[in-house]
Order: sequence, then structure tokens, then C-alpha cells
Amino acid sequence: MDKTIEIISVILGLAYLYFLIKEQIICWIFGILSSLLSILLFYRTGLYSESILYIYYVLIGVYGFYYWNKKTGNNQTFEITELPLKSYVLFIVLGEVLALSLGYTFDNYTDANAPYLDAHTTVFSFIASFLEIKKYLASWKFWIIINGLTVFLYLDRGLNYYTGLTVIYLIFSFVGYIRWKAKLKPSTIYT
Repeated sequence: MDKTIEIISVILGLAYLYFLIKEQIICWIFGILSSLLSILLFYRTGLYSESILYIYYVLIGVYGFYYWNKKTGNNQTFEITELPLKSYVLFIVLGEVLALSLGYTFDNYTDANAPYLDAHTTVFSFIASFLEIKKYLASWKFWIIINGLTVFLYLDRGLNYYTGLTVIYLIFSFVGYIRWKAKLKPSTIYT
């Protein structure tokens, strides 16, 4: 049963990534469906922070669909922009504090597996997902690091299909970064 859920979720996740890179709003539908299946799977494998993350992905997917629909439906310009340096620092410091707190909580009060690594990939995925919705190029920089670390997390838990999916996500995080950077207008780069 778990392998079937994992395979279906992986297929939906690949569809999400494909349409995200192309900046097509349908990406959010595939992301929501994949995330719903993932919640159950990660809970059953003891990756509780990942379960929380995928609950967030469902919610952020709904918000992303609404936000992108609103922006494109009103014929507004919705361009890729870069994140100001001060915001990078703020997100990294906030992410570290939250990840260490979450890791400590799961390490000391649950039977969670790899609580600190799980917490870091979870918290920084929250951040990257938010940046993705706003079409900040920085989202892909965060995803490159997150996906690289997540490969090890999933390998450790024997989630082979998710490991494969995450390797694909890692590769396509570079593709997404390159494609979105090519669309970045010079006037939207902050220092």
C-alpha cells in the first residue's frame, strides 16, 4: 500500500514540477494532490516534520493557485524578481531558529527519525515555497540545497521512489533556476 501511494505521489509531483518551471497555474493542482498522499506516507514512516511540511504544501498550494490566478486573471504583470539581500539574511536566521527548535522538540518528545535534518528540510521548504509563490528567483537557490539534503533523508528511510523523485527535483531545481533567471528583468535585481 505504501509503495502504491509513494508511486502515485511521485508521478503527481513530477507533473507539479514540470508545470511550475513553465509557470503554469495547473502546477498547484498537481502539487496539492501529491501532497495529500504524501502526508499519509510520511506519517507512516515516522518523518513527522515531513508530514507537517506536506500539510503546509496543501495549504500553500491552495494559496499559490489563488495568488497566481488573481495575478494573471487581472492582467497584472507577474514577473520573476530577485530577493533583497536583507531578506535572504532574515529568512536564513529565522529558518535556523525554527529548524533547531522543531528538531529539538521532535528529538526529545517523539520517536522521530533524523529529527534535525528533517526539521531543517521542512522549515526551509516552508520558506522556499513561499518565495516560489511570489516568483522570487531565490526560491530555486533554496530548493537546490533542500533537495540535496532531502535525498539523504529519504535514502535513510528506505523511500526509494521519493529519493528518485528528489534527485529529479534537485536536477530540475537547477533547470528552474536557469530558466527563471533568463526571464529576470535587470530592474528587478536588488543588492
